[in-house]
Amino acid sequence: MDWFQAVILALVQGVTEFLPISSSAHLILVPQVTGWEDQGLAFDVAVHFGTLCAVVFYFRADIWRIATAWLGSLRPGAGINGDARLGWAVIVGTVPVVLAGLVLMDFVAGTLRSPLVIALSTAIFGLALWWADRRQHAVRPLQSITLKMALLIGLAQVAALVPGSSRSGVTMTAGLLLGLDRETAARFSFLLAIPAISGAALLALVDLLGGTEPVPWSALGIGLVVSAVSAWACIRMFLAAIQNIGMLPFVIYRLVLAAVIIWVLV
Repeated sequence: MDWFQAVILALVQGVTEFLPISSSAHLILVPQVTGWEDQGLAFDVAVHFGTLCAVVFYFRADIWRIATAWLGSLRPGAGINGDARLGWAVIVGTVPVVLAGLVLMDFVAGTLRSPLVIALSTAIFGLALWWADRRQHAVRPLQSITLKMALLIGLAQVAALVPGSSRSGVTMTAGLLLGLDRETAARFSFLLAIPAISGAALLALVDLLGGTEPVPWSALGIGLVVSAVSAWACIRMFLAAIQNIGMLPFVIYRLVLAAVIIWVLV
């Protein structure tokens, strides 16, 4: 892998990880269109770690406040404030995808990675996002998310195991359907991304350590830095604009992407 390929793939991962447009669809399509060889497991670990660094850095103040409040709520007799409840909500919202991932990992990695499945899920979940975005939403703070809402969003996140569905897309869709405004739904989706990406990166790292493929350290360094910077910029711009632009541009893009996948790969 040369530096140009590393930069392009890291940009693709960094930009698409947090937008509701499916990073998996793009990472499958780009090598197919360009004729590049598979980037390898080590590079996947690096760019996932880069996007994890980006979301943790962006929400660092929120994470510290939530974690401190959550730890405080564990003390006997301690009350639960909004931040502590949000910490519990992230945990509750993460459990379903962890359990489903352990059970369905082999099935997802094999049967569901066909271009037709990716194209159909890209289109279908894109239309679901459009439908959810058309509903009325009241502006609500993150701390208003209940454990029941978190569980329902977490159950929806299980659908993200299907390549092309988009983890951020399905969690934002669920949040919108539950009455959250766009920015709040996106912020909770990004907080849920922290344990989700951490788990995916950890599993990939375990597989990498058990393998024998050579490690391209320079490409990994480029991928980590580029994915981190691009993901941070993407989160910042998305949260600044989403309340005004809505989800329709991303829905249209997903439908076009699905058509391109079918045209090129199916």
